[in-house]
Amino acid sequence: MQFLFQFGEDVKDYPIKVINEREARGAAGIFFALAFFSFLYAITFRDFRYTQIFVTLFFIDFFIRVIINPRYAPSMILARFAVRGMKPEYVGAPQKHFAWSIGLALATFMMYFIWQGVHLPEVKIPICILCLLLFFFEAAFGICIGCKIYALFFKEKAQYCPGESCEMTVREPIQHINTLQTLIVLISIITLSYFTYQTTLELNSKEMTSSLYKAMPSKCGAGKCGGL
Repeated sequence: MQFLFQFGEDVKDYPIKVINEREARGAAGIFFALAFFSFLYAITFRDFRYTQIFVTLFFIDFFIRVIINPRYAPSMILARFAVRGMKPEYVGAPQKHFAWSIGLALATFMMYFIWQGVHLPEVKIPICILCLLLFFFEAAFGICIGCKIYALFFKEKAQYCPGESCEMTVREPIQHINTLQTLIVLISIITLSYFTYQTTLELNSKEMTSSLYKAMPSKCGAGKCGGL
């Protein structure tokens, strides 16, 4: 039973329990994909059945991770299978436990809304966006935001952070960003924002035109327009 209920694994030469960061990133990628498509479907079709399924899976998975053992969480098992041919990258389990506890808290809030049938889009949508950001940053960049928060409160206790970020004090020259690179990013953001805004205006205009057209009374009465 002690082997079942534990967080992290013992690995030779590591004084604390650790988690395979490759598995954690893979699991984050799985959840980002599920969250993104269920959220997109809900926004597009005003149908929230898939978001409810996602939230349930999210809660079950993170409950197993935090309360029981990460190695038995479905997403971690799938990720372990996917990266089984790669060398493990070990990170400290304590900060991961803290980060995933934040995820479990968010999932619990969302599950409460589902159980109680509460419809509060002004609360649920920000939580969904926050979850998407957390999953995306971990999957895409290996940045565990919850681990960063842990390091702020328990700076002396954080060990074996992803990418050795806990031990890193000086950036290498290859990591520096110059003025031209910054300008390129700003131009890209402005351009993308402009085209997104124009596309949104066009779609809204078409929807308004369509709504007005449907609302207009038909000029053709029965048999007045030469119908057959």
